[in-house]
Amino acid sequence: MKRIVIPGELLSEERKRLGGNVFVSDGKIYSKVLGIVDDDSERASVVPLEGKYAPQMEDTVIGVVSRVISAGYLLDMNSYTESFIPRSALRSGDLKVGDMVMAKVTDVNEMKEANIAFPKVLFGGDVIAVSAVRTPRLIGKSGSMLELLKEGTGSEIIVGKNGRVWAKGGNLELLRKVVLFIEANSYKSNLTNAVEGFFK
Repeated sequence: MKRIVIPGELLSEERKRLGGNVFVSDGKIYSKVLGIVDDDSERASVVPLEGKYAPQMEDTVIGVVSRVISAGYLLDMNSYTESFIPRSALRSGDLKVGDMVMAKVTDVNEMKEANIAFPKVLFGGDVIAVSAVRTPRLIGKSGSMLELLKEGTGSEIIVGKNGRVWAKGGNLELLRKVVLFIEANSYKSNLTNAVEGFFK
């Protein structure tokens, strides 16, 4: 079972490299957030259980067009700020509010604003909203959980690291049920075995 900690809880009295969501006081390392301890003998880190999407370089994200302006489109990224796509970046025609776009984060500034590139419009399909901090479990090590979901449901699936799962075709009702199960149980071990049970 993974260890859940609250803000201010002691993580380690040993000297370790500092990962995300931790702070040092009197030589001891504490958690900044409610989250799961990322077990590593050399590094202290906590994965938050809740919160908005904090963009990281190379992340695949799914944005929803929130505003259309003359130069392009502003996308709601489930983050602290919107992201912008110029009209010239899109091969297809005009977008409207509510359209979905998959893109890659190419840069993040100190205001946590993400620059995105390589946009691809997603036509049709459904979106399942999940907590952004749970998306690594939906993807799995080397994409293993994502492959299991694709095979088990027959759906085309894209997991945006910003907490949006886009899916088209296949058994979408079953997919939604399994995705929400993974989100609710993301801190448990042997999750893959439990998920395989849905597809038997």
